[in-house]
Amino acid sequence: MTNEKKITGQDPRSTTERFELALERTDARYVLRLYITGMTPRSREAIENIKEICETHLSGRYDLEVIDIYQQPERAEEAQVFAAPTLIKELPLPLRKLIGDMSNRDRVLIGLGIQEKK
Repeated sequence: MTNEKKITGQDPRSTTERFELALERTDARYVLRLYITGMTPRSREAIENIKEICETHLSGRYDLEVIDIYQQPERAEEAQVFAAPTLIKELPLPLRKLIGDMSNRDRVLIGLGIQEKK
């Protein structure tokens, strides 16, 4: 008989391994906030680009809120947004910020954690 204790019903993986597996879940819901400056051509382009990316890769699994920093400057300040357009991925963790018109698909997909760097 050994001194090892076996606890039934407990996951044998470490906390870190379980956390990393949770991060890799493909059915995770994405919570995104896109900060724009009015309805300028650059803002419209960012909205169109991120909606198209989300519908293609996250269909039915995302919430996108568009925030005009001219209309709600306090929201931009709270989120520490200093340039627009800025996309903030709040969930799933880790939190990430992307700045620009979202036209570089690969950059956006990597930033959202949907695609790995090549």
